[in-house]
Amino acid sequence: MPPPQPSSQLTVVADSQGLPSPHRSDLGAADRPALIGPLDTIGVDIFNVPELSREMQVDASGRISMPLIGTVDARNKTADELARTIEDALKGRYVRNPQVTVNIKSSVSQVVTVDGEVTEPGLYPVTNQMTLMRVIASAKGLNEFAKREQVVILRTVDNQRMAGLYDLGAIRRGAYVDPPIYANDVVIVGDSPERRLFRDIVSLAPLVAAPLVAILR
Repeated sequence: MPPPQPSSQLTVVADSQGLPSPHRSDLGAADRPALIGPLDTIGVDIFNVPELSREMQVDASGRISMPLIGTVDARNKTADELARTIEDALKGRYVRNPQVTVNIKSSVSQVVTVDGEVTEPGLYPVTNQMTLMRVIASAKGLNEFAKREQVVILRTVDNQRMAGLYDLGAIRRGAYVDPPIYANDVVIVGDSPERRLFRDIVSLAPLVAAPLVAILR
């Protein structure tokens, strides 16, 4: 692989200088809300009311059942938002000044699907720091048939299905940043029906220097 070249996205440091140590802010990622989804396991703790505190699984429709207040819709809420919802339902009628804490114990809803020419296609959990290169690594890398310049990310934004075409080689060279991956994304590597949508574009520009984004009708 040719050595990386400096660009607006990449600073190349000479070998003799060595890479500087990262600052504390560099070691974290921008906060992404962790949303509760169907079949996730959560813990609900109500301060000084142990009989109402419990660990439970969200049902397939995204709801939980709590004593006294009945069914609560937990789907697409953060842990703090669900805690406030439970507090509001308990307040005044059952518990004076309830203090509720909700923790997501395990999540099966916050995942990315990786398909195509990777070693281990499947579903992988999404964290704050998940990026395209990291999710490819989670799938044990590309297989021998993969085309690294033809990687598609499928994503739904405001009920609109979108696709982005990325070149892993260009990312490795620092031509553009490693794109973040979010829950419910689908990453497809190599020969796939979705990739064929970009066939004409790729034939005109075989070396993608920037991500291409299209809206799928």
